[in-house]
Amino acid sequence: MSGCGIRTTSVPVDAGAAPSRVPCDVRGETRVAGTQGVPLRVYLLCGAQLERVDRRSPLPEEKAVGDPVRTASALLAQLESEPSDDERQAGFATAVKGPLQVTAGHRGDPKGALRLSRQPEDLPPTAFAQIVCTFAESAAGAGGDTVVLGGPGAYEPRRYRCTQELKERPDSTVPTLPSGPTGPSGTPVPTAS
Repeated sequence: MSGCGIRTTSVPVDAGAAPSRVPCDVRGETRVAGTQGVPLRVYLLCGAQLERVDRRSPLPEEKAVGDPVRTASALLAQLESEPSDDERQAGFATAVKGPLQVTAGHRGDPKGALRLSRQPEDLPPTAFAQIVCTFAESAAGAGGDTVVLGGPGAYEPRRYRCTQELKERPDSTVPTLPSGPTGPSGTPVPTAS
């Protein structure tokens, strides 16, 4: 049988995601018409992986700085919005579909916890990976490329981590850590008993 010159093997080989002809590169930032706004970075899908895209939010800077819930809300709105023409041509898409809202954690939640209007595990895996990586690498995150997220119910929120493996395989399970405080590298910090 003739082919591409690669010999077949009976051993399964995991060589990562398939190569893509899609450039996954947008020139400049996607701007909201008529607004200055705050620069934001969100993760969109491109070539079956998560890639970072720079955008601008219509949220005034003085309202976004220092408020993780407002930052998370602005980021979520960007994730839910359809990619611009330039982003689409570069191969970007989003799996995050609304309506989805984010609020502050419930009383008793770990500091910095955020609550989604849907249970995180009920979201499509790629959409959840987009949210975790976008939040974790922003002011809405909990440090160490992590974010503490819960749903609307009484379930305890969990600390989710954005890893390189998750960015390469956003349809996989999002890694979790204990929901308590973490150090700069994202490793759990012991708490006094």
